[in-house]
Amino acid sequence: MGPLDIGRVMAALPHRYPMLLVDRVEELIPDRSIVAVKAVTINEGFFQGHFPGRPIMPGVLIVEALAQAAGVLAVESLGLSGTGKLVYFMGIDGAKFRQPVEPGVLLRLEVAFVQKRASVCKFAGRALVDGRLAAEASFTAMIADPPR
Repeated sequence: MGPLDIGRVMAALPHRYPMLLVDRVEELIPDRSIVAVKAVTINEGFFQGHFPGRPIMPGVLIVEALAQAAGVLAVESLGLSGTGKLVYFMGIDGAKFRQPVEPGVLLRLEVAFVQKRASVCKFAGRALVDGRLAAEASFTAMIADPPR
């Protein structure tokens, strides 16, 4: 699949500002992988306190960005876009942070399916800045109906 703009991303995910952490999808191969982008700007609210004088994107938000990219991959691969189905985190394994992510960069989010079942999927993800590994993690997610 070719690039997906922010409208398609928002159709696949329930997240909205300030928690939407995927700005664009560069490439999506259904049932296999996704490459997405997060433009990291100084205007992000978390930079006010993390850290004054040395703004660094919190690692937990880098992992959340990877998970959101995985959510788009799962929803698009399973044909669930626009159905209201949600992708919930179940577990995070082996998260490692290799370099700080600072304002003014494009965070490249690369996520691949490791295992795909009807309601539970496993993924491996990497976040890169200028081709250099910033973070990586494996995670599991469940696809479910939204709460009533």
